[in-house]
Amino acid sequence: MPHVDSRTTAPIITVFGATGAQGGGLARAILADARKRFRLRAVTRKPHAPAARALAEAGADVVIGDLDDRDSLRRAMEGAHGAFCVTNFWEHFSPDRELAQAETLAQAALDARVRHVIWSTLEDTREFVPPGSGRMPVLGGRFNVPHFDAKGEANKSFTGRKLPTTLLYTSFYWDNLIHFGMQPKRGADGTLGFVLPMGKAKLPGIAAGDIGKCAFSVFARGDELVGKSIGIAGEHLSGAEMAEELSLALGEPVRHVDLSPAEYRALGFPGADDLGNMFEFKRDFEHAYRAARSLTCSRELNPDLLTFRAWLGENKSRLPIG
Repeated sequence: MPHVDSRTTAPIITVFGATGAQGGGLARAILADARKRFRLRAVTRKPHAPAARALAEAGADVVIGDLDDRDSLRRAMEGAHGAFCVTNFWEHFSPDRELAQAETLAQAALDARVRHVIWSTLEDTREFVPPGSGRMPVLGGRFNVPHFDAKGEANKSFTGRKLPTTLLYTSFYWDNLIHFGMQPKRGADGTLGFVLPMGKAKLPGIAAGDIGKCAFSVFARGDELVGKSIGIAGEHLSGAEMAEELSLALGEPVRHVDLSPAEYRALGFPGADDLGNMFEFKRDFEHAYRAARSLTCSRELNPDLLTFRAWLGENKSRLPIG
């Protein structure tokens, strides 16, 4: 029987954000798969950047795509079996632009006749807290948590077109402690404090790379998960529990600093009001938010899912702590 090269016959998965946190994890999972079940088409605006060149050298087909340009997205998905669709609110801080980008992704997937779309999403918190109820400040005229609400509202861009979609609800990246300024910080007395304004509520968290590994498993299961909503997390931990793990990893005490959401919003850094509302939502609707992110389901998708302790073991030296 003649040998068949799976690298040229396996279905194509188009990955948006292939050099970013979520898409990067999926790109690496596709390339590392010993069974070579899929081929990787990595979409980037900067194909000559080091991260994109590394993917090309590892066997990816690197193509140019811009989330604001439907024609480029359709070309990126043409002939693909699956597409991993993700947007980055923090690049531009505009929920309306994020909504438009999701709409463009969905229409391009429909035009390209993609057979399985994963849309990386979050809750629309307005289904829990009507804007203007007085519970939290209204942002951008109609949002509670813009980077959540826009993604949740955009679900219908995919489901309304009857695209074969899996809605993948993600969790707080532990990588935010490296890249987003959420690492423990030293106070005037020299001790470390870790700010998490959620009281005793537990926060579902995950290693960003594990999101991609879970997405790979969703694609590998095929039609079984089309039309489903799946939430993933590596562990659910309170601020005090995270501080305890940080203490063990860093070899010095780290205390949990429990600001109120209002105090957190008043910190004034870009996005503080959005994140303050987000933490308030996660605290006040802890049961529903955690229930949507089953650890059992997550570990079925990715048996190698990292715990926070394991993630810290791999990444503690990368925390930008003075």
